Amino acid sequence: MPPEFFLDRNLGRRVAEELRDRGWAVHRIVDFFPTDAQDIPDEEWISYGLDRSWVPLSKDSRITRDLEIQPVLDRCAVLFYLDNQQLRSLEIVDRLDAHRGAIHRAVEKGGPAAYAVRQGGLDRTWP
Repeated sequence: MPPEFFLDRNLGRRVAEELRDRGWAVHRIVDFFPTDAQDIPDEEWISYGLDRSWVPLSKDSRITRDLEIQPVLDRCAVLFYLDNQQLRSLEIVDRLDAHRGAIHRAVEKGGPAAYAVRQGGLDRTWP
């Protein structure tokens, strides 16, 4: 069964819709937290998703700092983030979809681990 992903608010509605159109199982943070989780610390939404076996996906590389990454460590999970915060929605979707196989393999491999999704592929950046 393919993994399900929990999208950080910074990825937006269009990314979620386009990924769903391409067969991805994604959950948007806004559907579970009020005000698009503006006041929710990263470690809280990450924990929420991981408790449901959803893989966190963000475009914020700062998410791999100590406090934010702790839920990934505690659960031996994986987290993915885009290495370029300037990408437009369709560029994000194309990049993620191009590396879908590698992303799924990384999820199967398990963690704890964080991966940057780069133009050329995945790069394990933590631990």
